[in-house]
Amino acid sequence: MTSLSDLNTSPELTQCADQQHLELNALASSELQDHAVAELARLPSEETVTVAGSAPWAAVVPQTDHQTAGYAGISVEVLNDDPAVLAWSLSCDAEAVPPVLPAQPIQEAVPFYPVSSEVPYHEILWRDWEDLSVQPCVLEQVSENAPLFEFRVMSYNILAQDLVEQGLDLYVHCHPDILNWNYRLPNLLQEIQHWDPDVLCLQEVQENHYWEQLEPTFKEMGFACFYKRRTGTKTDGCAVCYKRNRFQLISLSPIEYFRPGLDILNRDNVGLVLLLQPVLPEGLDLNAVSPLCVANTHVLFNPRRGDIKLAQVALLLAEIDKIARTTEGSYYPVILCGDLNSVPDSPLYKFIRNGELSYHGMPAWKVSGQEDFSQQLYSRKLLAPLWPSSLGVTDKCQYVTLCKPKKPGRREYSRDFLLQFRFCDAACERPPQLVLLEGVTDAKPDRPAHWPKPAAMVKDPDPQPFVPRCSGVIQHGLNLTSVYSHFLPQRGRPEVTTMPMGLGATVDYIFYSAEPVENKAGRRLYKDGALKLLGRLSLLSEDVLLMANGLPNPFCSSDHLCLLASFGLEISSLRES
Repeated sequence: MTSLSDLNTSPELTQCADQQHLELNALASSELQDHAVAELARLPSEETVTVAGSAPWAAVVPQTDHQTAGYAGISVEVLNDDPAVLAWSLSCDAEAVPPVLPAQPIQEAVPFYPVSSEVPYHEILWRDWEDLSVQPCVLEQVSENAPLFEFRVMSYNILAQDLVEQGLDLYVHCHPDILNWNYRLPNLLQEIQHWDPDVLCLQEVQENHYWEQLEPTFKEMGFACFYKRRTGTKTDGCAVCYKRNRFQLISLSPIEYFRPGLDILNRDNVGLVLLLQPVLPEGLDLNAVSPLCVANTHVLFNPRRGDIKLAQVALLLAEIDKIARTTEGSYYPVILCGDLNSVPDSPLYKFIRNGELSYHGMPAWKVSGQEDFSQQLYSRKLLAPLWPSSLGVTDKCQYVTLCKPKKPGRREYSRDFLLQFRFCDAACERPPQLVLLEGVTDAKPDRPAHWPKPAAMVKDPDPQPFVPRCSGVIQHGLNLTSVYSHFLPQRGRPEVTTMPMGLGATVDYIFYSAEPVENKAGRRLYKDGALKLLGRLSLLSEDVLLMANGLPNPFCSSDHLCLLASFGLEISSLRES
C-alpha cells in the first residue's frame, strides 16, 4: 500500500502537494497550533475504548493487526470519556470548548498542516448542534398550544468494505489499519449509538455485515430493521431502521430500479420506502399524529449518466407518491434520505426541491453536476420522453394506475382492441372533407380476404386512464426542501458530505415536506408545515477535512459524514383541546 509520504513525494504529485501545503498553511493559524500543543502536552498519551468480546482498540490511533484481529462481538460499550465520541457531542452551551485528547500520528504520514505534535482529530472535526427551534420563524409556528412529537433522523453512507477493497486507489492517503473493517465497525456503531437517532437510513451496507453484525446490534439498541440489497452481483444495499418504542410499521416498499430491456433503467441501484406511525404516550390516540413516510436510496454514481439518475429518482418519487398519498388526495409528511450522487443546485437537486425540471436537450453529465464534460465533442443528451410509457410512470412521477385523468371518460386502449376496427364500415368510408390527392386519398381500403368479418364487439378487459405525456418536462407534487443550506456562513465556504480524492462535495441529503410560499427567480421558497425542522448537526468544509487528512481518517471511519436532523410532528388532538 502506498503511504501518504510516498504519494506526496512522488514526482507527478510534488507540485500539487506543495500547492496544497501552502493553502493549508494559510488556513491554520499560529493560535490554533499553540492551543493544540499546550493542551496535548498535559494530557495522557493514549485512551482506549472497550468493545465487548474484543481486545482494547484505540479510537483515533491505528492499531497493529494483533490488536484488532481478536474482534468477535458487536455489542458496543460507550464510555463517557471515549475520544472517538467526544467530537460528536452536542454543543449545548455556545461557550463550551470541546476537550482536547491525544491522537497518535499515522505512520509515515506527512501532516497536512503545521502542528508539531499529534493531530487532534476530535478538535478539528468538532461538529456543533444547530438548534433551529429558537428561530423566530419556527417559534411563530410552535407554541404551547401546538405540542410536537419530536424525533431524530440520521442518514449515513457507511462505506461498504467490499467497495473499499475494490477501490484501494481511492484511499492511498489512509493508513491500512484504519481501513480494516474490525477497526471501522466499532467506530461507526459508536457514532450511531452516541447520536441515538429514532430513524436511521444507511447506504452502502454490505449484505453479510448487515445480517451477521449490524442487524443483531441494532436490534439490541431497540431498532426494527429492513434491508434491500442491490440487484445483480452487487454485495451492498440500503437499510432503514427505526426505534420500536417510537414508531410502528404501516407499510414497506422496497424498490429495484433495474428494469430488463430498458436502457434508461439498466443499473442495480435500489431504495426503500416505509410508512411509519408515531407511537404516542399512553392515553393518546395514535390518530392524533400523522403517519410519516421515510424513503432511503443510493442513486447511480456515474457522472456521465444523469439520464439514469433522473429516471431512478422519478421511480422513487412515484413510489413515495403512492405510499404517502392520503385518501383525500393530499400527502402524509415525507422525509427523503440518501446519497443522490448529485451536487446542490444541479438540475437533479432542483427537480427534487422545486418540483419541476425541463430536461429535453440537456447534456446527461449536467444533470448531477459532479463533473464538467462540456469540452467533449460528443455527449449524450436527454430526449423526451425520458422513459417509455410501458414503465407505467407519468411525467408527474406518479403511477398511471393512481392518476386521475383530466377527462374521466378518456381511456387508453390496448392495440389488440383497436385493431378490430381497422376495416370496419366507418373506417372504410372516405370522409367528405378529406382533400382528394390522386394515389393517396382517392383509394378506398378493401378488407383483405383473410380479415374476419365484423362480429360482436370485443371489450378491452383492462382499459387504462389516458394520461398525456408532457414534452421534455417532469414534475412532482411532494413539496420537498433540504435540511441543510449547503453553505457555512461562519467560514464562508460550502458544506461537504464526502471527500473523494481530496475534493470535497455534497452528495448526501435529507429532504423533508414543507409548505411552499412563493417562487423567487426560479427557486421555490418554503416554510415548515405539519413537519417542523427543529435542529441539525452541522457539516464541515473541505479545508477542515483536509487538516484531518480527508476521509476516512482515524476518527471518521467512512468516506462520508453522517447527516442528522431533529423534527417535530404536530399532535392534533392536544392542540384542539
